Amino acid sequence: MSHPNLAQKAARGVMVTMGGLWGRALLQMGSTIILARLLTPADFGLIAMVGAVMGIAELVRDFGMTGAIIQAKDLSERVWQSLLWLSAFIGILLSIVVALCAPLIALLFNEPRLVAVTLLMAPGVFLSGLVMPLQARATKDLRFGTLATLDVSTMALGVVAGVVTALLGWGYWSLVAMAGAQFVVRLVVLWSIVRPRFGPPRIVRETWSLVGTGGSIFGAELLGYAEKNLDNVIIGAQLGPAVLGQYSRAYALFLLPLQQMNGPLGRVALPVLSALRDQGDRYRRYIRSAALVVGYLTLPTYAVAAGIAQPLVLLLLGPNWSIAATLFSLLAIAGFGQAIGRLRTWLYISLGRSHRQFAYDLVARPIIIAGYFFGIWWGGINGLVITYGALTLLLLVPGFAWAIHGTFVKGHDIYGPLLRPALMAILAFSGSYFISRLVPTGLAILEILVGGVAALCLIAPLLLFRGYRRDIAQLMDFVKRMRGPKAAAAEAGIDGQDGTPLTAPPEPETFAEAAMDEGFVREEHAAVAEAPDPAAEPTAPAVPRTRRERRNAQR
Repeated sequence: MSHPNLAQKAARGVMVTMGGLWGRALLQMGSTIILARLLTPADFGLIAMVGAVMGIAELVRDFGMTGAIIQAKDLSERVWQSLLWLSAFIGILLSIVVALCAPLIALLFNEPRLVAVTLLMAPGVFLSGLVMPLQARATKDLRFGTLATLDVSTMALGVVAGVVTALLGWGYWSLVAMAGAQFVVRLVVLWSIVRPRFGPPRIVRETWSLVGTGGSIFGAELLGYAEKNLDNVIIGAQLGPAVLGQYSRAYALFLLPLQQMNGPLGRVALPVLSALRDQGDRYRRYIRSAALVVGYLTLPTYAVAAGIAQPLVLLLLGPNWSIAATLFSLLAIAGFGQAIGRLRTWLYISLGRSHRQFAYDLVARPIIIAGYFFGIWWGGINGLVITYGALTLLLLVPGFAWAIHGTFVKGHDIYGPLLRPALMAILAFSGSYFISRLVPTGLAILEILVGGVAALCLIAPLLLFRGYRRDIAQLMDFVKRMRGPKAAAAEAGIDGQDGTPLTAPPEPETFAEAAMDEGFVREEHAAVAEAPDPAAEPTAPAVPRTRRERRNAQR
């Protein structure tokens, strides 16, 4: 069945989704600024310890089902009720498992306080089990405005709860209160919107096909989670909650540019790239334009942020976070690699090579994890961050070679557009780092302004070169064509009439992520689950996964 107004819904969906992302980012930044002055680094570290371990239970509980529900072409009431019961039952079971593991978690980190923290956070897995299917159903129904408003409002209520309880002297318990307030309110609102009917407690046979679909998503998510969270476990076990708290705040700041720049760009670029995969020349032009945008948006941004990291973190978090400032500057190395690496993910998804991506992750992510152990042995917390950044950059070469092997995409389509932004980033870092340190006063805001102006003065002469002027012209043209998913899709030959959503909000964060206040960490895997496959049957919104679906798509 076609949906004549789907393109309009998707176009509005991108705008409200981006608005929700930016609103959440501002609230997250505000909570970080305030709570960093009310709590100690050790307070954040304690919650990060439990969150890193508890997140495994959250991941098992979801089992990729959020993406599977969004992708499902038809979701009967019987299957929907079965999914509700299945998610609730698994949530209860895993909450009990997490609670029983509280002494083991405390023993792992040699921190007795973690027993009480784990016991109080364990029911959060059950809350997630109730919230996730409801939010996935709202996403499937394209209620983008409602979800964006809900994201911002629940985040705001959670921040208020966290700040008030911190002012009352609750310490690290205020972070648990912040996450709890968010999830309770989110559950109540989603329940009133979706109005689920559980029916009799049974699991019908059709439900297991969705579980199978979720299983393939779960494999990629599990690898990604291990890479993104084992560093917390290693740091907490080796160096304690205070150092982990410093690292968690530095990492939260490090994630913001990636989430707010590359995330929305990918949600518009992916449908267009997917539609162009049978048009080699147009695809290559588009991926070069996307690489140019990523290069100029993220590389100079991370370079300047690294250069003024000390005064920037002092201004945002206060004087007790000097270690976080150093870590934030070192994390910029990984920022370069992760920003460019998003292009690799877009290639895998849009060219229909997700299984090839999973094969690459099976090799690359364990290398990153091994680098954590080597880095902390070699140089403590700084060594871990440097090793992580260096490996992220080094793996770009084999990663892109594997992604484009056997395709019409060439290596210079990726690296060519990034050379000039990389040179600009080097100059921007040099100006912001060295000039800001010449400021005689200790006024952080003045150092930031001087560093930023110095970076601009150094990169401005680059515009005298024809290559940079040509890049700027291409950027303006790209922005014009990307003014919305509807316009971009129309140019690529997608009119949104085929029943394929052009975009969707990111997966909702888990209770553990909300407690750690680090935003969405599974966005990349959500994109894998949501991206349309042009090889699929024109009326099907999901990528065909079963043998029967593949046969139907080929017909």
